[in-house]
Amino acid sequence: MARQIPAAERIIKARKLIEKARAIPRPDTGVFVDFSYTAKVKDTLRQALDLVKFIRYTPTASDEVKAQVEALYQEAAETEKELLKKS
Repeated sequence: MARQIPAAERIIKARKLIEKARAIPRPDTGVFVDFSYTAKVKDTLRQALDLVKFIRYTPTASDEVKAQVEALYQEAAETEKELLKKS
């Protein structure tokens, strides 16, 4: 059976994944011409959100941790808009 990862560690890993999405090299031909770039960005951000999606429903999670998760959701949405906007 897989070991459980504490909420704080999940948040740290999710932030690292968001940074990883920002580090993906942007194609010269345009974001929507190279669909693999779009897929990589969306997949990396999805992985980050999958790590923390159940934390806000956990009764043992503190309000501070839940607020961090909400901020992480907002950061992921802003990152997606920033990386995938037409340029």
